[in-house]
Amino acid sequence: MPLARSLSVTSLSGLEEWDEEFDLEDAVLFEIAWEVANKVGGIYTVIQTKARLTSEEWGENYFLVGPYVESNVRTQVELIEPTNPALRRTIDKMNSSGCKVYFGRWLIEGSPYVVLIDIAFTAWSLDSWKSELWELCSIGVPWFDREANDAVLFGFLTAWLLGEFAAQCEQPAHIVAHFHEWLAGLGLVLCRQRQLPVATIFTTHATLLGRYLCAGNVDFYNNLAEFNVDKEAGDRQIYHRYCIERAAAHCAHVFTTVSQITAIEAEHLLKRKPDIVTPNGLNVKKFSAMHEFQNLHAQSKSRIQEFVRGHFYGHLDFNLDKCLFLFIAGRYEFSNKGADIFLEALARLNYLLRVNHSDVTVIAFFIMPARTNNFNVETLKGQAVRKQLWDTAQTVKERFGKKLYESLLVGQLPDVSKMLDKEDFTIMKRAIFATQRQCQPPICTHNMLEDSSDPILNCVRRIGLFNSSADRVKIIFHPEFLSSTSPLLPMDYEEFVRGCHLGVFPSYYEPWGYTPAECTVMGIPSISTNLSGFGCFMEEHIADPTAYGIYILDRRCRGVDESCNQLTSFLFQFCKQSRRQRIIQRNRTERLSDLLDWKYLGRYYIAARHMALAKAFPDTFIYEPQDTAQTAGFRYPRPASVPPSPALSRHSSPHHSEAEDNEDDERYDEDLEAEKDKVNIRQPYTLPMKNKSIAIIGANGNGDEVTSEKN
Repeated sequence: MPLARSLSVTSLSGLEEWDEEFDLEDAVLFEIAWEVANKVGGIYTVIQTKARLTSEEWGENYFLVGPYVESNVRTQVELIEPTNPALRRTIDKMNSSGCKVYFGRWLIEGSPYVVLIDIAFTAWSLDSWKSELWELCSIGVPWFDREANDAVLFGFLTAWLLGEFAAQCEQPAHIVAHFHEWLAGLGLVLCRQRQLPVATIFTTHATLLGRYLCAGNVDFYNNLAEFNVDKEAGDRQIYHRYCIERAAAHCAHVFTTVSQITAIEAEHLLKRKPDIVTPNGLNVKKFSAMHEFQNLHAQSKSRIQEFVRGHFYGHLDFNLDKCLFLFIAGRYEFSNKGADIFLEALARLNYLLRVNHSDVTVIAFFIMPARTNNFNVETLKGQAVRKQLWDTAQTVKERFGKKLYESLLVGQLPDVSKMLDKEDFTIMKRAIFATQRQCQPPICTHNMLEDSSDPILNCVRRIGLFNSSADRVKIIFHPEFLSSTSPLLPMDYEEFVRGCHLGVFPSYYEPWGYTPAECTVMGIPSISTNLSGFGCFMEEHIADPTAYGIYILDRRCRGVDESCNQLTSFLFQFCKQSRRQRIIQRNRTERLSDLLDWKYLGRYYIAARHMALAKAFPDTFIYEPQDTAQTAGFRYPRPASVPPSPALSRHSSPHHSEAEDNEDDERYDEDLEAEKDKVNIRQPYTLPMKNKSIAIIGANGNGDEVTSEKN
């Protein structure tokens, strides 16, 4: 479902439309990934959200290729007959040769065509294909690695599909095959080895070896050039996977990564510099209402507050109106995702809030799936007690209202002392006694299977944040993905994010980072790092990211303790903001949505496909290389209006009078600020390209055009 944002004064339409003039009439695009109609990780989000834009560009000549998973197909795919004659003949030929290939429409926005291959149906060919892989590429795959076995089956079947399609085309077609990650990469290697007439692209969203090295707590980025990659891969028993990934990167006509930080990583670990960086975007749908996202924030926040009332029953000694909700979410990689540094910063923040006698309470949510056996009984009881209290209040309210109504009917003012009788007081006292609690509110909402060895719980025990009354920072660990059908916290992820005040993602290893990007398009400030693709992208395109609610933590040039202190400072400054300052900051954050829309970031994928076509079919297409690493001139300036940080504000504390608010309102003009920002926006990168000619507009946006005609 597309994320939504507001339109009007918070929109920045300074990013120009890209007039694509490339002739795709005789070109066909196959996009191959293990996560086509098969949700495993972030690549699913990339393909799903990009599908509409790509379908609009390629029309009936765009096909996604993935594995056939029956449970997913039943709910996500409408099986139909192939519409392309050559593809129909291809699928019929493969099915008659012992394969099982399905064709349909993926029921997502854009409704792209999908070709789904049942790898289990051809598992009988695994040994022979492994032997062929060894003879052709000297890559041996061990029998016990099921994931690698699936990659072999998927790769050979994908190459078979592309080769058969090329043979079935009546006229030579310009075929582009875009492969995502190592699981699909073997198909690319086979396409090049068999010399198929296919322009190939390989995108790595995170290198295999990089993920394994970071999980092992090594000093990764300072030693990138020093690693013996073959030895490191062998030591971790992933050498065969690494060989497939590296071969795909080297065999591809065009090699891409999702961020500059991953490009550096790939250059050292895969030994090839990416041809172009293709940042990940989101499908941003715009509201017609002016500040609708602010209203959605208030609605979702009230639902989180209801959960908090139940979770902290008996210890609700803090003001929910002065309570800030922080969260971290993603795969449960304790160090890679920065949960370790976040917990340490929360302990230091708790100390600062206490010694400064702050009346702000911070509740930090950890949304990371782990092994559990059920909900925590104490947590469920809390929500039951809250509901019981609500029902009691409603009962007394109805009885009170009836007596008030009857008194007014006879023309008398009610006697307040008689409005509540003994039975009402008895009901209320019983409800109050039910809220008494002998233990602290639980940290974890579920029963953990490995409680004693869980890294988050062990860290909480070490720093001593047990949700006591004296603590100004509370922690809630929800080891399960959010769902609107949950009996505990019935909210989906998007609703939950909208209701929070700040997303905290101090990752050490994050090739892109969809979580802070999702926060941005929903108008929620976030903390990222300069080791994440998202953080680097924002630093490159925004003059002062902090002013727009994008806090960039330095984990590249600072030690762990220094980074932790910087994170604590960010959190403490955020806690000192007034409600109005947070509203202004959310307006600015949401305005950055245009930067992350596939409408603009999709052009990098378009450029990658043009490069591949020009390299694979030089007689038809010409490509003039240019340096796209820098996006000169494409930087949002720092806003000239009221600064969001209290340190720079004229107010010395979060509390100020209504008169001061009125005075600031005269200085702050959202329309004027938006217009100022529009002037400073330029296109990050354009590469319009035609058959037998190419026009390149300089990356500096000066409009100088260089045209190269085919000789």
